[in-house]
Amino acid sequence: MGLLDGKVAIVTGAGHGIGRGHALELAKQGAKVVVNDLGGTLRGEGQGRAADETVALIEKRGGIAVADYADVGDFDQCGELIGRAVDVFGKLDVLVNNAGIVRDSVIWNMPPEDFDAVIRVHLRGTWATCQHAAKYWRAAAKAKGGPVGGRIINTTSGAGLGGNFGQSSYAAAKAAIVAVTQTLALELLRSGVTVNAVGPSGLTRITATIPGMGEAFEPDEVAEGEYHPMDPANSSPLVAWLASDEADHVTGQVIRVIEDRIIWMRGWTERKVISAGGKRWDPTKLGEVLAQDVFETRGPGMRFPPS
Repeated sequence: MGLLDGKVAIVTGAGHGIGRGHALELAKQGAKVVVNDLGGTLRGEGQGRAADETVALIEKRGGIAVADYADVGDFDQCGELIGRAVDVFGKLDVLVNNAGIVRDSVIWNMPPEDFDAVIRVHLRGTWATCQHAAKYWRAAAKAKGGPVGGRIINTTSGAGLGGNFGQSSYAAAKAAIVAVTQTLALELLRSGVTVNAVGPSGLTRITATIPGMGEAFEPDEVAEGEYHPMDPANSSPLVAWLASDEADHVTGQVIRVIEDRIIWMRGWTERKVISAGGKRWDPTKLGEVLAQDVFETRGPGMRFPPS
């Protein structure tokens, strides 16, 4: 018996890397998987049939999957993607948003069209699929008269949680995905839909663009049951668990997976609070108060959050 027997899942960006790892793991756990991938380049240009390769791997291992080539940045195509899962397999239980592109550059060199393209795929693509899935599950919950047990797992990253040089577009999108995740967790709670974000790691086509990282490899290049610290599928077991009925109590959370470590993130919290005693702050005196009572420093290290 698999953890996801009887479930139907969509994984976007599943033609390569992390998305392929998720699709393979969900299928291994018994889910029927819609493998979505436009098949373009890392910059989001062109189209291809990378989804077919992932489907073939799933079928070779005894799983069930179909390929889908929708562009997640296109709102209407996202609706068709949700509809495809329902048309082919009769329902939708799990949505894993993983599709993404990169067009890295320092901000003074970044063309606005590159910023827009990254936001379109990561952020708009996540929001659009979630919107169509939310409509489907809300209607199902009303028809059932109770919660439906839907699952959304979105993808964030260390860049979105802490920033990264040369990635103002990518980091902005990944940070915004966390905000979308936490908001949808509130909005879909009564429908019985959990919404969480996972921050994966691994040597993928994207991370391989970082100088010195080496060449990317695919999850299927690591033998089943074996462990490699840079395996793009290291976060896939967590994704499979979050997609299961066992995880019905977990929503609105951000969890990172770095190598063999699972890290539960706490996010923005109040660190220190000072009060003016019912008066308006005097900006000429505020610097001294902040340096002494809040930051406890005037040093340049305040430009970055302490570890």
